[in-house]
Amino acid sequence: MNDSDTPVSRWSDLDRPPLNASALRRGLIRPGALWTSLDVVPATGSTNTDLAGRAAAGLAEGAVLVAEEQTAGRGRLDRRWTAPARSGLFFSVLLRPGPDVPVRHYGWLPLLTGVAVATGLARAAGVDTSLKWPNDLLVTVGGEERKAGGILAERAGDGAVVVGIGLNVSLRESELPVPTAGSLALANAVSLDRDTLLRGVLRSLERWYGEWRTAGGDPALSRVQEAYAAGCATLGRPVRAELPGGRELAGEAVAIDSEGRLVVRTGDGERHAVGAGDIVHLRAAG
Repeated sequence: MNDSDTPVSRWSDLDRPPLNASALRRGLIRPGALWTSLDVVPATGSTNTDLAGRAAAGLAEGAVLVAEEQTAGRGRLDRRWTAPARSGLFFSVLLRPGPDVPVRHYGWLPLLTGVAVATGLARAAGVDTSLKWPNDLLVTVGGEERKAGGILAERAGDGAVVVGIGLNVSLRESELPVPTAGSLALANAVSLDRDTLLRGVLRSLERWYGEWRTAGGDPALSRVQEAYAAGCATLGRPVRAELPGGRELAGEAVAIDSEGRLVVRTGDGERHAVGAGDIVHLRAAG
């Protein structure tokens, strides 16, 4: 674990102080709350992998694992996610929706998490974060959409799901892995305090997850489907869906269906529900 008594050497970049694990626990872990434990480690390969291992050993729901640095962080399709130490928030949470939520609704967890992160950042960072289906977090930098974060949900044994979130906070232009990446700093966030941001995101996730679970995982009754559609930058624009097997589908993204799939209307008027694949935002003709 990594508290405020972390060795001074970890303060090599004064703009990037370490997280205060003790203060985070005091603010988040309380009787009746979702969050039951919170650990901060200096570095690890992947918080998702680590937490999934603990889940298999019977770890209680509501565990949070945060890494100051991830050396083998993963996004969708096993893409690498790397960033300088303490430049972002890299964490995973363990959820056990329970028998009242049918497994068929588990696919909503990464979308629900996107809504929660965007809502939490709007309050804690004062930055408008939009959602690119299915799991990207976008911010606006110099009038352009850039990816500032991503979400990866993975099953971790019977009834358990580990949801990982990676978010660029103080990443500078010179540190970007690709020119299309962004960060809260580059989006002119009013706060880059990672303790404040993490508390805001986890409190928002607790609220959205609680409402979704109370509704039996129903995306309409919990209003998760409505909220995701409202914040989704993919809807209403031309897209190209790069599907498994090397297939492609081009058209307009028109809806998020009840299973969390992106509905694409092709030029012939047919509607296709896309459940997996990469989505490329295209520029509108003219």
